[in-house]
Amino acid sequence: MLYREAGQFKSSYAQDQQIFPILQDRIAVGLLLVFAFFVVPVIGDQYWLGALITPFLIFALAALGLNILTGYAGQLSLGTAAFMAVGAFMAYNFVLRMPWLGIIPSFILAGLCAAAVGIVFGLPSLRIKGFYLAVATLACQFFVLWALQRFGWFTNYSSSGVVTAQQITVFGFAFDTPVRKYLFTLGVVAIMALAAKNLMRSETGRAFMAVRDMDVAASVIGIPMMKTKLLAFAISSFYCGVAGALHAFSYLGTVEPEAYSLDLSFRILFMVIIGGVGSILGSFLGAAFIVLFPIFLNLASGWINVLTGVEVSHAVVSNLEAIIFGALIIFFLIVEPAGLARLWQIAKEKLRLWPFPH
Repeated sequence: MLYREAGQFKSSYAQDQQIFPILQDRIAVGLLLVFAFFVVPVIGDQYWLGALITPFLIFALAALGLNILTGYAGQLSLGTAAFMAVGAFMAYNFVLRMPWLGIIPSFILAGLCAAAVGIVFGLPSLRIKGFYLAVATLACQFFVLWALQRFGWFTNYSSSGVVTAQQITVFGFAFDTPVRKYLFTLGVVAIMALAAKNLMRSETGRAFMAVRDMDVAASVIGIPMMKTKLLAFAISSFYCGVAGALHAFSYLGTVEPEAYSLDLSFRILFMVIIGGVGSILGSFLGAAFIVLFPIFLNLASGWINVLTGVEVSHAVVSNLEAIIFGALIIFFLIVEPAGLARLWQIAKEKLRLWPFPH
C-alpha cells in the first residue's frame, strides 16, 4: 500500500523517462543521500568511516564498472583489479608531474587511461566470447602488474615499489581526515552511480543489453558490434580506474601493485554475482555483503565465546568466511542468478499488492 504508484500520472515524455519514475523511489533515494551525507559523518567513528564505509563505496564503484561490462553488455572480464591499478598509478603520476591540474581532473584522466587499456584488451571480444574472453582479460591482469613493477617511472623510481599517495585537495580544501575522505568518496560514487543509472536507460545502454541477449540479432538490426563492445570496455574500465584512484588516495594512502592482485578481481566478481548481475543496486548490495560479512563473522565468534565459553580462532573464522562465500555463490547461481537485487525487487512487487496475496 505504501509502494503503489496508482494515481501518479505522467503528463510529459520527460516525466515518463526520468531516472526514478515512481515517487516513492525518488523520496527513498533522496532520504538515503541526505542520511549518507549529513548523518553518517556525525554518528560514524573513524574506524567505521575509514575502514568499512569508505572501502565499501570504492568496491561498489568497481563492482558497478564490472557490472556495466558483464551484467549489461554480456562481456566477461577478470581484469578488474588491473584497471583499478592503472587508475591508481596514473592518478598518482598526474598529481605528481602536473600538480597544477588538480585532483579531480587527475582522477578523470586516470580513468581515461584505464579506459584506453580496457579498449586494447577488449579487442579480442570482437572475435571471441565467454570463457575465452575471460582468459584474454586475465592476461591484462598479469601484464599490467608486470609493467607497473618493471618500469620505475610508474612509481617515480621508488626502490620498494610502494609510494605514498598525495593528499586530496579540491579548490584549496584538504580532505585529510576519515570523515572528509568519506564525503569525497561518497560524492564521486553518488555522481557516477546516477550517471550509470541514466546510461542504462539511454540508447547506448539498450545497445549493451541487446548485445548481451543475442549479439547476432543485435547486429542484424543495425547495432555496430565493434563500437558497442569496445565502448562497454571503455566505460567499465573508466569506472574501475576511478575506483582504483579512490582506493589508493582515500583508503590505502599508498600506491602499490600488490594491492591490485588477482584476488581483488575475483572479490569484485563475487560482489557482482551475489549482489545481482545487470543491476546498479546489486553492485552496492554485493559490495556491502563482501565488506561487512567478515565483520559479522568476527562478532559472531565473540558472541559464541561469551555464551558457550568456546573460543573460535581467527583461522577458523577465515576458513568459514571462504566456505560461506563459495556456498553463497553456488546458491545464487542455482537458486537466484539475479542475486540480492532480485530479492529486493520481489519484495517491492509484493509491497505493491499488499495486503492482497500474490
